[in-house]
Amino acid sequence: MTSHEQRDATSEQKKGNVRTLVLMITSAAVGGTLQYGYNLAIMNAPTVYIQNFVNETVQKRWGIQLEVYQITLIWTLIVSIFSLGGLAGALLAGPMSIHFGRKKTMLLNNIFLMSSALLAVTSRKAQSFEMIIISRYLVGINVGISMNVQPMYFGESAPKRLRGAVALSSSVFTSFGLVLGQVIGLREVLGCEPCWQYLLASNAVPGFIQLLTLPWFPESPRYLLIDRGDQDACLKALQRLRGCEVQKEELDEMLQEKAEFEGRRAQRPWELFGDHSVRWQLISVAIISSAMQLCGNDSIYFYASYIFQEAGIPVEHIQYATIGTGTCEFTACIVCNLLIERQGRRLLLMGGFVLMTGWTIVFTVALSYQHVAHWMPYLSMGCVFTYILSFGIGPAGVTGILPTEIFNQAARPAAYMIAGSLMWLNLFLIGMIFPFVVSGLGQFCFVPFGVVCILTALYIGLVLPETKGKTLSMITSEFHRLNFHKKEKSDPKCKAGHYQPGEICHSTAL
Repeated sequence: MTSHEQRDATSEQKKGNVRTLVLMITSAAVGGTLQYGYNLAIMNAPTVYIQNFVNETVQKRWGIQLEVYQITLIWTLIVSIFSLGGLAGALLAGPMSIHFGRKKTMLLNNIFLMSSALLAVTSRKAQSFEMIIISRYLVGINVGISMNVQPMYFGESAPKRLRGAVALSSSVFTSFGLVLGQVIGLREVLGCEPCWQYLLASNAVPGFIQLLTLPWFPESPRYLLIDRGDQDACLKALQRLRGCEVQKEELDEMLQEKAEFEGRRAQRPWELFGDHSVRWQLISVAIISSAMQLCGNDSIYFYASYIFQEAGIPVEHIQYATIGTGTCEFTACIVCNLLIERQGRRLLLMGGFVLMTGWTIVFTVALSYQHVAHWMPYLSMGCVFTYILSFGIGPAGVTGILPTEIFNQAARPAAYMIAGSLMWLNLFLIGMIFPFVVSGLGQFCFVPFGVVCILTALYIGLVLPETKGKTLSMITSEFHRLNFHKKEKSDPKCKAGHYQPGEICHSTAL
């Protein structure tokens, strides 16, 4: 074979490898993190219809006319139970991913989704709003598991040079799900009174797609090698994802991590809190995961309709303007996906939070002078879009990949459980207190979110190391200097970051 033919063959092989990786990502994400954005978005359109259904059901059963606050309370439960389901899913994700593996967990996770869809589509016929509550709880469990296991699967399956971009695709599909849910929720599609039960059950379609396609792709190579000790299966999985030739450097890194993992079991979440060797990794994940919700991005979505109405957009057209908010985040996540391997994680994270702080200030000024200048409402509209764009460029995508990059195989599932639990708890908290924040602070209601953003940006700038293109040993070594407040001088094992959880290096403090 000539050198030209060899180059052509190599080029075709690389195309095939990329194609396999892209198809695997699509299959996992369509039934995975896409569901988070989708299930957030589809609840906006049928609000009034479901509230009327609740009132009519109570009247038929007991002949009672519910007060407005009682209907609102039941509706709040329907909406917020999704977050509690997500919390339960986050707690289940770690044990399931360890016992069943990453891929099988995602497949089994569809049991919750299909059960939820079945309850939603039959709730109207059964005259039971309780079925909607249970349905939302079950789909919350599904999403809570997906949001933790899918980034883990991607981070462990991607080559080092594409690790950030592949893991970040989780957030791209989340934002795509948001846009898709907004479109499907239009009155012209399924967001009308006769079809709301089908809208709530439409999340089963992506689940079916995943069930049909994901079995064709391999399990996480790292899970197969490190957790199961099956090197042959690991090599086969790598060959599927990388091509015929497996890079010796990549395999050596995985074997090194396997050697460090030898004789140990996966850590539990409570064990991480007492493990000094991962103290600052845990603090970093906890702060940044909490900031994801406490920054108020989801609250901006809730506030968008009011801002658009104040800007003079006719009520019947607001639903189309709202699609623009989801499109902004989707576009920003794609941009972030293109930039992450060039600019790194730290810059995108810190830059996103700094920009959000700036737009919070402008937003507060615009709300304060809403009725003074005729163009102020349009400035408020601009702030909605730019705030969401800033969130999508960094925090929306990079946050999900951090546990994969800064924790080893033993601690990773537990780290995702903690990060996911904090995310869902804070989502529930923000959903419950936001109306009171708005009524109590008025035009200054976004000042607390600005404070969260600037404090998070300062933490990232001062503490979080860059992880782009680095091995786990290199990243662990950087955190080690924070965890033990000393620089390694003599112990080569410490310099490489090769120590067991809880082990303090015996090097001289400088």
